[in-house]
Amino acid sequence: MNQASIPAMKSALFNRQPDDKPFLIAGPCSAETEEQVLETCQRLAATGKVQALRAGIWKPRTKPGGFEGVGTRGLPWLKRASELTGLPTAVEVATAKHVEDCLAFGIDILWVGARTTGNPFSVQEIASALRGVDVPVLVKNPIHPELELWVGAVERLQKAGVPQIGLIHRGFSSYGNTDFRNAPMWHLPIEMRRRLPGLPLLCDPSHICGRRDTLAAVAQQALNLGFDGNMLESHIDPDNAWSDAKQQITPEVLRALIQDLVWRHEPTHEQEFLSALTGLREQINQLDAEMMQLLGRRMAVAEKIGHYKKENDLTILQTNRWNEVLERAQRQGASVGLTQEFVEQYLAAVHLESINRQNKVMES
Repeated sequence: MNQASIPAMKSALFNRQPDDKPFLIAGPCSAETEEQVLETCQRLAATGKVQALRAGIWKPRTKPGGFEGVGTRGLPWLKRASELTGLPTAVEVATAKHVEDCLAFGIDILWVGARTTGNPFSVQEIASALRGVDVPVLVKNPIHPELELWVGAVERLQKAGVPQIGLIHRGFSSYGNTDFRNAPMWHLPIEMRRRLPGLPLLCDPSHICGRRDTLAAVAQQALNLGFDGNMLESHIDPDNAWSDAKQQITPEVLRALIQDLVWRHEPTHEQEFLSALTGLREQINQLDAEMMQLLGRRMAVAEKIGHYKKENDLTILQTNRWNEVLERAQRQGASVGLTQEFVEQYLAAVHLESINRQNKVMES
């Protein structure tokens, strides 16, 4: 590939058109050896599906003694991979020194990792190091489901004058979660897109899943939700990778995975399509309005119950009554196709609002 195409390719994520195909960043979780990096990157380029190459150079580990990356000596390997493939490269940075080293070796795209996003001091250090530098920066969500930390990291980079900023959704730590390494909590990246509509949004199925067999489903879900693409980890010998072996796939498996994904375009301007969609959306609007009215009436009744409890010295929480409400709602929900998880989450929110209102009555 022509090296002159790199600037255009790395900016493609930030200048997307309605018909642009999803953007894919791929590469090994960690750069291990020069041979491993070059072979992986060349095989990824040969798939024709990858727009940028990635590799972990510095690896934050929970405990000391684990493989923490090859460090700066791995950056020339990525530079060489870029020269051989004509693809831009992307690296995670966590300190100002990381930024300086990446810039010195011509790394094209930087990203801020989840552990770093959650630390405003670290984000500010990176932002200050990038002041006056024209390099794209992607920001992963923080480990914990705290949207303001994610927004704050973006704002620090914006104030430093970083011209191109994007988002990466890699899932969130969740107590009791067993299906995913990091729970997707899709409503949070959706809310980020609502708040920051001009920023491109990628999904990182590798870190959400933590295993190979569910990568395709999560990558497809991201595209279904209108994400701009995915970041996936790929290794020439996944089972023997030095880090995160279970979530990596070979370049050839990655090619098949991407080939099988269904890409759904943004809404078109065809009048028939728009008319049908407008009608269905209006039905949703009407149903939402009716539900808000019903919820308002429900809360008014809850307040009346609060007055009765106050007058008769009763506690707000009546456990047997709550169990009764929950069991009945689950039966009713199942009869109309609602999942038990949704019914529980919905009722928990309604119940909390009822308790808050009754508590105000008690304190009045």
